[in-house]
Amino acid sequence: MLKKKFDKSKLPSRHVTEGPARAPHRSYYYAMGISEEEIAQPFIGVATCWNEAAPCNIALNRQAQAVKLGVKEGFGTPREFTTITVTDGIAMGHEGMRSSLASREAIADTVELTMRGHCYDAIVGLAGCDKSLPGMMMAMVRLNVPSVFIYGGSIMPGRYKGQDVTVQDVFEAVGRHQAGQNSDEELRALEKVACPSAGACGGQFTANTMACVSEAIGLALLNSSGAPAPYESRDAYATASGLAVMNLLEKNIRARDVVTRKSLENAARVVACTGGSTNAGLHLPAIAHEAGIDFDLFDVCDIFRDTPYFVDLKPGGKYVAKDLYEVGGVPVVMKELRKAGLLHEDCMTASGETIGEALDKIEGVADGRVIYPIETPITKTGGVVGLKGNLAPEGAIVKVAGMSEAEQVFTGPARVFECEEDAFEAVKARTYKEGEVLVIRNEGPRSGPGMREMLATTAALSGQGMGKKVALITDGRFSGATRGFCVGHVGPESAMGGPIGKLRDGDMITIDAIKGEISVDLTDEELKAREYIPRETIYSSGALWKYAQLVGSTRLGAVTHPGAREEKHVYADL
Repeated sequence: MLKKKFDKSKLPSRHVTEGPARAPHRSYYYAMGISEEEIAQPFIGVATCWNEAAPCNIALNRQAQAVKLGVKEGFGTPREFTTITVTDGIAMGHEGMRSSLASREAIADTVELTMRGHCYDAIVGLAGCDKSLPGMMMAMVRLNVPSVFIYGGSIMPGRYKGQDVTVQDVFEAVGRHQAGQNSDEELRALEKVACPSAGACGGQFTANTMACVSEAIGLALLNSSGAPAPYESRDAYATASGLAVMNLLEKNIRARDVVTRKSLENAARVVACTGGSTNAGLHLPAIAHEAGIDFDLFDVCDIFRDTPYFVDLKPGGKYVAKDLYEVGGVPVVMKELRKAGLLHEDCMTASGETIGEALDKIEGVADGRVIYPIETPITKTGGVVGLKGNLAPEGAIVKVAGMSEAEQVFTGPARVFECEEDAFEAVKARTYKEGEVLVIRNEGPRSGPGMREMLATTAALSGQGMGKKVALITDGRFSGATRGFCVGHVGPESAMGGPIGKLRDGDMITIDAIKGEISVDLTDEELKAREYIPRETIYSSGALWKYAQLVGSTRLGAVTHPGAREEKHVYADL
C-alpha cells in the first residue's frame, strides 16, 4: 500500500524530525522502535486523562490504543501521553473538591505544554470525568491544531430493588440514612451495586453534559459520546476519531475553525434541551475564551431561556446516558432542534463536514419517551436558567429541569454559612428550618479557593425530603447531579466584594427562575453600608494558592490567563 505523503515543511513536528541538526532528536525516536518512514509522517498527540482514581477514567488507556490504530491507518504517527484528572465523585464533600475546578486549568496547561514541548501536529483527546472534558477541549482550542475529542463513555446503571440507580442515589441515600429512613445494611447494599462498570456518572450530570457538548460544538464525531464505556463498540468510534484527525490535518481544519460563536450556541442549546449541568455555564465561556470569542454566562443563559427542554434525563428526569444512546443519542436531539430552527447548520465538525451535512445522514427520530418531539416538549424553556439581580449583579445559574412553575419561585429568610462544612453539619443535624434560603459563601473560585461543588449537602437535603422545601444559594458550584432549588455561581463571589458576602441571617431573599431574578430585600444604600471581611483560607502556598491569585470572574468562565485575544502567536504556525 502506498503511503500518503504529508508536507511537513509547515507542521510543528518539522522542528524535531527534519534536517541534519535533528539527528539527535531522531535517535530518540529510533530508540522507541519508530521507523524512518514513521518519523517522516505527522506526529499526532493522543492525550488521555487515564488514571486509577475512579471508573470514569479507567478505560481510557484501552480506548487510546484504538485511536492510535486510526491514526496509523491515516498515515500518521501517534504519540500517546497522559495528563491528570481529579474525579469529582471521589473529591466530593471534603477538602479534595477544591482541586476539581483548578484541575481543568492544569489539564489544559499540561496538554498545551506536552504538545508544544514535543511539537505534535494534531491531537486526539480522550477524557472521562467532569473537568477533564472541558480541560481537554480548552487545550485543543488554545493550540488551534486539527483536533478530535472523544469521551470515554458513561457507566452502566446499577440495579437496586428492581430500579436503575446511579451514584446520585447513593448520595441521596446518605441523607435518608441521616434521617433514620434507611439502615446501615440498606446503605451498604446500595453502594455496592450503584456503579457496576467503568465509565462516568450515568445521568445528565457534568460529564455527560460536556460529552453532549463535544458533539454539538463539533469537536467530536457524531454519536461518539453515546455508547457506555464497557461497550466494545467504543473502539470503532476511537479508531474513526484517529482517522478523522488525519483528514482534518490534510485539509488544515483546525480547532478554531470548528469552535465558533455559532457552534458555542449550538452547544448551549443541547445543554438546555437535555436539562444538563449548570457547570456548562462555566465551561462554555472558558472554551470560548481560548478562541477569543465573547460568550459569557449571560450569553449562555439567553440561549437557555428560549430553548425547549425535551430530553428526559436524570437528575430531573427518568433516564440515563445509555437510554439516550439507545434511542439515537445527541444527533437525534440536534435533529429536533433543527426542526425548530434552533441549530446553526453551517458549523464545521470533526468529520470535515458541516453539522447540517452530518445530520442529514442520521436516520433516527424522537422516540417520545427519552427524547420528546420538540413540538411537545417537557417544558417550553430550558432545564437550566440564568438569574440576575442585586444579590448577583454578575449573574447566577439554577437547574430547573423536573421542577413545576410553582416550584420555581421561592422567598424566604437567609440562613448564612461561611463554608460548605458548616452547612452540611446543619443539614445533618436538621437545625435548619423549612422555608429558609441556605446561603453558602466563601466557596467561589478565589475565596474557596477552587469553587467546590455542594452535592453532599444538596443530596442530603433531597434524601431528607427537604429538597423542595428550602432553597440554597452559593458562590460555589453544584454538581450536575444536584436537584432541588439550588442556585450556584453567584457573582461577584464573596472574596470579590459580592453582595453574597454582605448577607445576614434573616434577610429576605427572593429567587424567581421564571423571571430570571435573584434579589435580597435591601436597598442599594443598605447593602453598600454593610461590611464583610472574607474568611481567610488555609491555602497560602502551592497550586491552590497560585490558582486563587490568577482566577477571574465566574461569569467569564473562571479562567486563569488572558486568552486568545491577547496572544501574539498561534502554536501551530510557529
